[in-house]
Amino acid sequence: NSFVTRTNTCGELRSAHVGQKVTLYGWVQYQRQGLFLVLRDFHGLTQIIIPQDEAHSHVKELLSSAPVESVVRVTGIVSPRPLGQENPKMPTGDIEVKAETAEILNSCKKLPFEIKDFIKKSEALRMQYRYLDLRSFQLQSNLRLRSRMVMRMREYLCNLHGFVDVETPTLFKRTPGGAKEFLVPSREAGKFYSLPQSPQQFKQLLMVGGLDRYFQVARCYRDEGSRPDRQPEFTQIDIEMSFVDQAGIQRLIEGLLQHSWPEERALITTPFPSMTYEEALAEYGTDKPDTRFGMKIMDISDVLRGSDIHFVQNALSYPHGSIRAICIPQGVRYLTNKDLESLKKSAKSQFNQEIMEIIRRPDGSLKSLLTKFLGEKEQSELIQALNMQEDDVVLLAAGEHKQVCSALGTLRLLSANLLEAAGLALRDPTAFHFLWVVDFPLFLPKAENPTELESAHHPFTAPHPSDASLLYSDPTKVRSQHYDLVLNGNEVGGGSIRIHSAEQQRFVLEEVLKEDSEMLSHLIEALEFGAPPHGGIALGLDRLISLIVDAPSIRDVIAFPKSFRGRDLMGNAPDYVTAEELEPYHIQVSWPLEEKEAKKN
Repeated sequence: NSFVTRTNTCGELRSAHVGQKVTLYGWVQYQRQGLFLVLRDFHGLTQIIIPQDEAHSHVKELLSSAPVESVVRVTGIVSPRPLGQENPKMPTGDIEVKAETAEILNSCKKLPFEIKDFIKKSEALRMQYRYLDLRSFQLQSNLRLRSRMVMRMREYLCNLHGFVDVETPTLFKRTPGGAKEFLVPSREAGKFYSLPQSPQQFKQLLMVGGLDRYFQVARCYRDEGSRPDRQPEFTQIDIEMSFVDQAGIQRLIEGLLQHSWPEERALITTPFPSMTYEEALAEYGTDKPDTRFGMKIMDISDVLRGSDIHFVQNALSYPHGSIRAICIPQGVRYLTNKDLESLKKSAKSQFNQEIMEIIRRPDGSLKSLLTKFLGEKEQSELIQALNMQEDDVVLLAAGEHKQVCSALGTLRLLSANLLEAAGLALRDPTAFHFLWVVDFPLFLPKAENPTELESAHHPFTAPHPSDASLLYSDPTKVRSQHYDLVLNGNEVGGGSIRIHSAEQQRFVLEEVLKEDSEMLSHLIEALEFGAPPHGGIALGLDRLISLIVDAPSIRDVIAFPKSFRGRDLMGNAPDYVTAEELEPYHIQVSWPLEEKEAKKN
């Protein structure tokens, strides 16, 4: 209550304050028949008794007529609630304030929706009236937890470990590869700035500059269009260090998260487990596994290798062919035939992958189209390999290793959703399972042209020391020194040890990626002036906080987010500008015909 004219917040009064004269400021949460109202501020709720005597008739009239969500000041005496009228659900439930004077500081007009967490509001309406949505308890709680975590992260990095907080430019130039960047016109004809998707180049240049340890709560930008649960502008905890290896970065981040972790959440233990990219893909079908539950992908190629099943033998004849399966516990009990069909359709539509189901009956026998091709011994081996229990359902896929694993990984998550919807507790919503995923490939074939390569992450990532020679002979086999941090099946951070040799950086850009290195000449030149070995990481703050508070969307942990389509519905941005405003930037807008007609009308 320092620097303000209130004596207390609406959440702090207790029985110990009885008899004290207090002044409270807040919003009218609720008013009942001119007898009492509930006053709310950022800290909590307090019940205000409206005086009924003639001497205070003006106070009664004022408070009784104040619309909900009006801002009022109330001065009164703290009193104990009458016996039996205490409210144990309210921290202030043992007391009430008997109003003596009051003032309406700002009356509220009719609301577009009620300011209550349990009232369902459309996403568009919440975005349009975000300043009202921010009054909800949940959003207030989310933003305050976010603030506390960031403050403790600063404390850990700057005060305890000597990091330097540096702000880097947001007006820069286009970076080759990676996500699309927003362009900003300049007054030089034909020349544009780019808003950086991360401070990647700047933080490496800071290491060349000898800062040794850099940190920033960085604003980043990506023009990715309409992608669910993504934002065109977002926040990273951005970190870079000199003379560090992968293990050093991992230890730093584990310590950072332990130090800043909210006390009211389940404890996290370190060190976090680690898994290679190949292991993650083979066991979970994804590079961001949710390890809160089992149902791992099992390799049953050897069990079925001797069978006469045509599609099995066909799959195994390919160089990277395999037969894999997931076992859905109690699938018969919790999944309907419609559920199983929807799972098969998902595999077919997303991965062009056929799925075969196997059910273990209560008598121990198997029910499947496959059983007529399998003898008792093979069936027994299959049950044992998959650890099948009564009423379990197995989904089996055959084909190219990566496709099979990716399809089963998706079905694993979809099955988990269906099981939980049917009442089987599978994933603990209060548990936090962190995981490091390491040894990613350095390059991947381009989707539009598989004969060309692109960086799996970005072109500044150093090759794995064991694979350095392969960079020049067979770059497709090179592993990277990249590492991702995964939490409950979501990527919350990623980083790498960087290339600090100008020669190697130029080779990667020109010979492997076929990019014009001239665009990065400033960085390559900097690497020639005694650049130290360095590496770093960026944590996605929005995603991390949303997982900690179990928010349905990252929009629920950002004060003023954009809509699904990247629009600000409150301020109606982006918006049109006049031809006169565009003139200094040498830009003319070519309007589609239908928009020309609309503007005329």
